[in-house]
Amino acid sequence: MTSLGNKEIFSRNLKRLMNENNIDRNTLCENLNFRYSTVSEWISAKKYPRIDKIEMLANYFNVKKSDLIEDRIPAESNAELLPINEIRMIPIFETVSAGFGAYASSDIVDYMPLFIESDYEAKDTLCIKVSGNSMYPKIEDGDIVQVHKQDIVDSGQIAVVMIDNENGFVKKIELGSDYIELISINPEYSPKRFEKEEMNRVNIVGLVKKIIKEC
Repeated sequence: MTSLGNKEIFSRNLKRLMNENNIDRNTLCENLNFRYSTVSEWISAKKYPRIDKIEMLANYFNVKKSDLIEDRIPAESNAELLPINEIRMIPIFETVSAGFGAYASSDIVDYMPLFIESDYEAKDTLCIKVSGNSMYPKIEDGDIVQVHKQDIVDSGQIAVVMIDNENGFVKKIELGSDYIELISINPEYSPKRFEKEEMNRVNIVGLVKKIIKEC
């Protein structure tokens, strides 16, 4: 079978070039204005890029187009070139507000291919599409946050929290001995502070591990 149009061969070559140049997916997306989900589908050999995208990648890595689409790597050497992590389909949940007032639904709206090391870790990983600009410029409207499910975070970390088990927010957390404060990075939004018994209204859903820009 010819190597041209072969998704697995393209995937291997792309991962090899990314590894050799120490380029991650976010950087590739930002530099070439590619969608993160599209690059993930190329890496996982789910889709094959159009010729114009192949040419852009070849120019970016300073290689020939044939270095991307032809079988340059013996199949038996794949394990040495693939990342330790495996690609797993992680659910994306419906919009959770990054300002105050939006409702956090538990409905899955899509899936995101991500490198996750184990089934155990994947089980505790979810993605949420953010709505609002209260965490701008770090997190923008429409960004996807990769979240590790846990109910304890350190002060200063960004987490997904639920208030009264209804409203969900992405906020920077400040913890004190008798208070929890939800802080927006955007100075136009005031922090929301819960003291003493009111702290029970706030439930931490998980820690934001990565911000995925839909380039």
